[in-house]
This record gives sequence, structure tokens and C-alpha cells, in this order.
Amino acid sequence: DSEIERSRSLVPELKNSIRDSRIAVVVFSRNYASSSWCLNELLEIVNCKKEFGQMVIPVFYGLDPSHVRKQTGDFGKIFEETCLKSTEEVKIRWKEALTNVANLLGYHSVTWG
Repeated sequence: DSEIERSRSLVPELKNSIRDSRIAVVVFSRNYASSSWCLNELLEIVNCKKEFGQMVIPVFYGLDPSHVRKQTGDFGKIFEETCLKSTEEVKIRWKEALTNVANLLGYHSVTWG
């Protein structure tokens, strides 16, 4: 949504947009975990999946899904760097959300024709 400012934390407008969506498509890339903003959005998406049965479709663009699932490889290194700026509790929640979504059936860019 163009009215949502990126500089603020997860704002009510974004939470409402996520909650109002029936489907969430999460595109994981090598640098996805460098953004606490993206990781916090993921927490909200996982919450909506649990609370409202929102469909979540992961897309793994240019990385192995297992690196997201287990926070390994370059993805894991970047994730650990991002976690240095957060509490242990937040890190645990982010890890659980990444694992949860990476375990879902999705799309892997390596398989694209």
C-alpha cells in the first residue's frame, strides 16, 4: 500500500491489510532476512494463518527452501546479523515463523521453466 510509510514499525494499516487478505504470497530471497520489517510482516502473516486460516504461499527466489527452513547458508548468516539488533524472544519468534512458512508447499525458482 503506497500510503504506508516504511520508516515506521508494522503500522495498523499494514496489519489490517494483511488481515483482510485471504492469501499471502511470501517471496523469500537471499536478502529477505536482512529486513526486520519483512520478518515482522511474516509474524503477522503466520498469526493470520493460525487465527483466520489465511492461505500462505511461499516462493523461494534464488535460494534453497531448506536455508529458510533451518536458517542456514547465506540466508542464515544474514538472519543472524539482523537478530543482533533484536531480543532473543523476537529472534525465536522469527525463527519459528520462517520454519513454519518454509515447511509449506510453495514454489522454488530453480524449478521454473
